[in-house]
Amino acid sequence: MPGRLYVVATPIGNLEDITYRAVRVLGEVDLIACEDTRQTRKLLDHYGIRKPAVSYHDHNESERAEELAPKMLAGASIALVSDAGEPLVSDPGYRLVRAAIEGGIPVYPIPGPSATLAALSASGLPTDAFRFGGFLPHKPGQRTRVLEAIAEEHATVIFYESPQRILETLEAVEQALGERPVVVARELTKFHEEFVRGTAAEVRARLAERDSVKGEITLLIGKAVAPAHDDTPIEEAVNALELAGVPRMDAIKQVARRRGLPKREVYDQLLNSPKE
Repeated sequence: MPGRLYVVATPIGNLEDITYRAVRVLGEVDLIACEDTRQTRKLLDHYGIRKPAVSYHDHNESERAEELAPKMLAGASIALVSDAGEPLVSDPGYRLVRAAIEGGIPVYPIPGPSATLAALSASGLPTDAFRFGGFLPHKPGQRTRVLEAIAEEHATVIFYESPQRILETLEAVEQALGERPVVVARELTKFHEEFVRGTAAEVRARLAERDSVKGEITLLIGKAVAPAHDDTPIEEAVNALELAGVPRMDAIKQVARRRGLPKREVYDQLLNSPKE
């Protein structure tokens, strides 16, 4: 009879944030597959769990999945955990889950803490609809394209970001989305837990005052709002921004964003506008 695969959520900071069921399952399985065995061992030691653990991370995921699937087919029960929160949410695990399913091995989710939902619940942003975007791209051009793609998203959008890039990312959010409300949720459930709320520019200014920004960060961006009606001719609106010192392409983006129009449509209207 095949074994089982348990996908177990673990605390995102405070070790008390784990379910009774998760502790029981971790204590009953034959093997625990961990993103980082050293990190998971802290949790296991805290709850007195003595079970063998193997590493399962981005760099060995394929090989490890091939190794663990036969063990489950032979009857072993395995728990999959990440360093924090729900496995597979911007963490490794997909290949092992797929291997289990393809092998007819039952997969059981053991739900629990999630930085995404924890941040959303206390953000003060709308929760009726939300979208999780994982980690933003490191390269500025790719990051800008991702942000511009959510300009008309009528849902709160959630990303993970590193403390080293958060100031640069907030600047990109301001340029791509304007005065959209944002929240930086930092060190959730830990001693230095913090929510910084405001526009991207306001939040960036507050964080920039510090010697450094540290800790795990969840970035939330408020949903798009219906643009106010503006009868000013597009060419005049763009020219006014240019006179205020805004580069032409940035002015075009701002006008497009304010009117809820694609940037290309504003650009084409400028090209086709009659010349005096």
